[in-house]
Amino acid sequence: MSLDAKTAVLNGKTALGIEFGSTRIKAVLIDEENKVIAQGNHDWENRLENGIWTYSLEDIWTGLQDCYANMAKDVKEKYGVEIETIGSIGFSAMMHGYMAFNAQDELLVPFRTWRNTITEEAAQKLTELFHFNIPQRWSIAHLYQAILNKEPHVKDITFFTTLAGYIHWQLSGEKVLGVGDASGMFPIDAKTRNYDAAMVQKFDDLLGGAYPWKLKDILPGVLLAGDKAGTLTEKGAKLLDVSGKLKAGIPMCPPEGDAGTGMTATNSVEVTTGNVSAGTSVFSMVVLEEDLKGVYPELDVVTTPSGDSVAMVHCNNCTSDLNAWVNIFKEYGEAMGLKPDMNQIFGTLYNKAMEGDPDCGGLLAYNYFSGEPVTGFNEGRPLFARTPNARFSLANFMRANLFSSLATLKIGMDILFKEENVKVSRLMGHGGLFKTKGVGQSILAAAANAPVTVMDTAGEGGAWGIAVLANYMVSKEQEESLADYLNNKVFAGETGTTLEPDPKDVAGFDAFIETYKAGLPIERAAVESMKAE
Repeated sequence: MSLDAKTAVLNGKTALGIEFGSTRIKAVLIDEENKVIAQGNHDWENRLENGIWTYSLEDIWTGLQDCYANMAKDVKEKYGVEIETIGSIGFSAMMHGYMAFNAQDELLVPFRTWRNTITEEAAQKLTELFHFNIPQRWSIAHLYQAILNKEPHVKDITFFTTLAGYIHWQLSGEKVLGVGDASGMFPIDAKTRNYDAAMVQKFDDLLGGAYPWKLKDILPGVLLAGDKAGTLTEKGAKLLDVSGKLKAGIPMCPPEGDAGTGMTATNSVEVTTGNVSAGTSVFSMVVLEEDLKGVYPELDVVTTPSGDSVAMVHCNNCTSDLNAWVNIFKEYGEAMGLKPDMNQIFGTLYNKAMEGDPDCGGLLAYNYFSGEPVTGFNEGRPLFARTPNARFSLANFMRANLFSSLATLKIGMDILFKEENVKVSRLMGHGGLFKTKGVGQSILAAAANAPVTVMDTAGEGGAWGIAVLANYMVSKEQEESLADYLNNKVFAGETGTTLEPDPKDVAGFDAFIETYKAGLPIERAAVESMKAE
């Protein structure tokens, strides 16, 4: 491995992916077979300044440079060589948000991240105008809110983009985005795989010529997975590698959003496939055969890196309350003089839940540490409730809390599967909820009433996903689709476990969710009655 990896580094037979997550920037260097040969990380935090969640430009560049330097150091320590060239490079980052620039390429206002909830008026008006759900975090909602607020910078905009688009532009000179990231700026037409022209016209008509620009002139160009997106410039090479060793001219793939790299990393880009990421938050993505008929605030429509439409349900809360309860049992064990192992506690309690009644025996839990847009909550209060005659057992208690972790997701997915009749052939489950073998997997299968697959090896994550997209650009065969490339060259031979939904569990979760929806006023009363510190 070392010799092969060393040769790959020396000959530039590698691909580099760097992803900017909300708390960590991660670099992954892979070989031609998409195997990881080196990594680097940099931790960072967003900050709340003047009511806006932001990262400074200095944070972005020092973070990128430190992350790259750590990856290069990993290469030097493992293989005894310096990186001078790379076969291809890709960048990805948190989707959405707002970075606006003037004719001198100066940032006009601090970067507004996806986390800001300051665009409610704009999001509602644009949703009505387009007859298409525009969530608050989308870039077009940020732009239109700035217009509604009469912010003076708007007249000076010559370009606006996402974080990944900004980094790519600075390193390559190209004002472009991968279609997946672009789909979180402005709606994409599934037929043209570009911005929806009719909606662009509606937006321009709405403004009535009040500004010196038209929307299409300030949006990034849209590229598909496999397209060439420019090369690393001399200036870009110096920005990325402050040691000056990295040479210019390296091909760069379209910059993507974290949703697209997550789909790539879980082999979920084919039509009717989907993935569910379940950790602190939870979201599901299902690749659609055709456009949704209705407009739902619970469902975002974005795209794969190849431009196929994807319905996404995003929920803020998943495992935090579950983990807090597990910790209570750990404290109990310690109070009893035991030295409990956390993995054993999780495994024992999760498996106990499988012995509970299908509908949790009348127990009810809400896992809302924070607000939950899918059910209309701006704040949350974790709570547990039951009727006096409910079957209160450890098995039902754990089952109710596990069901609660996916309940809000199920509300969104029920719209998808029951109202829109969307077909899903396979859901890939990944994240902390699935660590205890079979438990989270079977509960997700019950929630979605669909087969759920968990891979034996955990996915490498988004940085690996964008590195794979960079490899795909330079190594794909003529007309080879991204789905075929992933199936035949990246995930061939990967084994996993697939669980079919148990009809009793499906019926049980359906019964639980009706109780859950009926009990939402209890959660509302808790938010109103209990002051958060």
